[in-house]
Amino acid sequence: MSSVVQLLRAPSLAATPYAYAATAPAESRLIFLAGACPLNADGTTGHPGDYAAQAALCLDTLSGALRAAGATFADVISTRVLVASPRRQDLVTAWSVVEAAFGDHDVPSTLMGVTVLGYPDQLVEIEAVAAVSDASSPRITSGVG
Repeated sequence: MSSVVQLLRAPSLAATPYAYAATAPAESRLIFLAGACPLNADGTTGHPGDYAAQAALCLDTLSGALRAAGATFADVISTRVLVASPRRQDLVTAWSVVEAAFGDHDVPSTLMGVTVLGYPDQLVEIEAVAAVSDASSPRITSGVG
C-alpha cells in the first residue's frame, strides 16, 4: 500500500535536501514516535564516540517502532535529528546517514546540535511523526490498565 504522506515542495525557496512541508489526509492515523536512541538489546549505548554508527542504530530503533505501529519510513511525515555536539561536521555526519536511509522520501526535518542527550555516551537521537491510513492500520494496545 502506498503512503498517505504527501511531501510538498516550495520552488520559490532555497533548494534543500528535504521537503519544506508534508501533509496527510484528515482520516489518517498519526503516529508520534519517542526519540529513537542508539541502544543495544541489553540497553547499553551502542558505538560510543561514533556519530554515523549511532545514527544508523537510531534508524534501526525507529524502523522497529514504525513496524510495531504498522508503518515504514515511507509513512514518516517529519523528523527531528538531535546531535550532541557543537561541531557542524558532527551534525552533518549524522544527517548523512539519516538522509541516505530515507532516500527519495525526503521528509521535512530539523537537525539540531544539543548539549547532552539522556543516555551515557549517547550522541544521536531521532524523533519522528508518521501517518498511515486509519482503515488499514493495526490497533496498538498499551498494555496498561
